[in-house]
Amino acid sequence: MQETGVKLSREIVTALVEDATAAPSMHNAQPWKFLFRPSDSVFQVYADLDRAMPHADPTTRALHLGCAAALFNLRVAAAHAGWEPVTRLLPDPADPRLLAEVALAGATAPENDLAPLYPAIHRRHTSRQPFTDEEIPRAVKDALSGAALIEGARLVFPDAWHVQTVLDLVGDAEGRDATEPAAAEELRNWTRVGAGAADAARDGVPDYAFGPRGRHGSAPVRDFAGQQSVPGRGTAVFEGTPQLAVLGTPGDRPKDWLRAGQAMERVLLQATLDGLATSLTSQALERPELRWTVRDPQSAMGFAQMVLRLGYGPSGPGTPRRPVDEVLDIE
Repeated sequence: MQETGVKLSREIVTALVEDATAAPSMHNAQPWKFLFRPSDSVFQVYADLDRAMPHADPTTRALHLGCAAALFNLRVAAAHAGWEPVTRLLPDPADPRLLAEVALAGATAPENDLAPLYPAIHRRHTSRQPFTDEEIPRAVKDALSGAALIEGARLVFPDAWHVQTVLDLVGDAEGRDATEPAAAEELRNWTRVGAGAADAARDGVPDYAFGPRGRHGSAPVRDFAGQQSVPGRGTAVFEGTPQLAVLGTPGDRPKDWLRAGQAMERVLLQATLDGLATSLTSQALERPELRWTVRDPQSAMGFAQMVLRLGYGPSGPGTPRRPVDEVLDIE
């Protein structure tokens, strides 16, 4: 990339990466690393394969989605700070861990639509609480679908029949996971139960973010507690007809995953600004034999990449983040 002339202090670089790492990732594993080159004002985004999940994500598809969500936050933060982020995906075929480069190419273009999303970066939290039955207006749904299209993905709001199909697939995946010790062990490795563990956590899902155990309803909310006892955790009635959206791409290669992850985060940030609570559902997508049936056969979507649960209700709590100095290197 050509030299941009933009000079950033360490404090600004750190702040931009801190914004990037507010992104969601599977089990809050935060599987990313960043390298900043002051010589040409380029951020490099790497996959941290030490944080991969061999059972739930053997192809690292979900890992790519999480890293791409962080990439999108970096783009938004850069635009908010006044710079135009120029992005290249998979810039080095010899190093598949290098997922993207972002060059700060001078002042933000007037037509840049990223900066308005910035206030949602630190407001967006996964909510595992019940949502109300209030229907999301069609105009809001259309705007969210448009947000996905900007990033090269499709967001479809399935009809009632297809929603039930997705819920059945989630239930099937959860039933299979319950019989596989490896699945339970991997999930347990990324949960933080007990005041000491939860308060000291830098990653994973702390017990205060589990949400209540479902007493009734069909919302596809992963129960991170599993068989563990969580003192003080209550129960609640969840929505009987959850409002779901399926995010997908025409292809299913690493570059498609990176586009999907950016689209996912754009949709989540826009939904947050629109007053919606959000959560992600990937159980059925973690199994190839189930994943292909998640997509809507009547849509142009080739491959389902994520299922989003949207609605009106309480936002979830913030979850822990690794210190920036653990994920950022400056040349």
